[in-house]
Amino acid sequence: MHPDIQKYNNNQVGESYLICTHLCDIISENFPEAENKVWHAHPVWFLDGNPIVGYDKLKDSVRLMFWSGASFEEEALENGSGKFKDASKRYTTVSEINKEEIIRWIEKSKIIQWDYKNIVKRKGVLERLV
Repeated sequence: MHPDIQKYNNNQVGESYLICTHLCDIISENFPEAENKVWHAHPVWFLDGNPIVGYDKLKDSVRLMFWSGASFEEEALENGSGKFKDASKRYTTVSEINKEEIIRWIEKSKIIQWDYKNIVKRKGVLERLV
């Protein structure tokens, strides 16, 4: 794990700390091939420079986000708004985390990807990678 992610997690308090560290453990264990770092102020895992999964502390919850998650066809993931293909799940307690569900989403994220890495070069147009 990148040291900045550890620092991010350590800066959380109470239930948010527990949620962030648990999410980090699940992602790291099931996505060892991914590069990880703090990107745009929160932990993100990448494949070949393309953002795949990350989480961030919001005012009332911790949000787990999959950049291509809208294409996963998973009811438990809430689709983002606009032209992007993101979807997320929010947690307020660590007991809400379903490890098997997250592992399934991680596996889908390895085969269902939209090209966020080149979105600027393509002037905001997303193309499906795999």
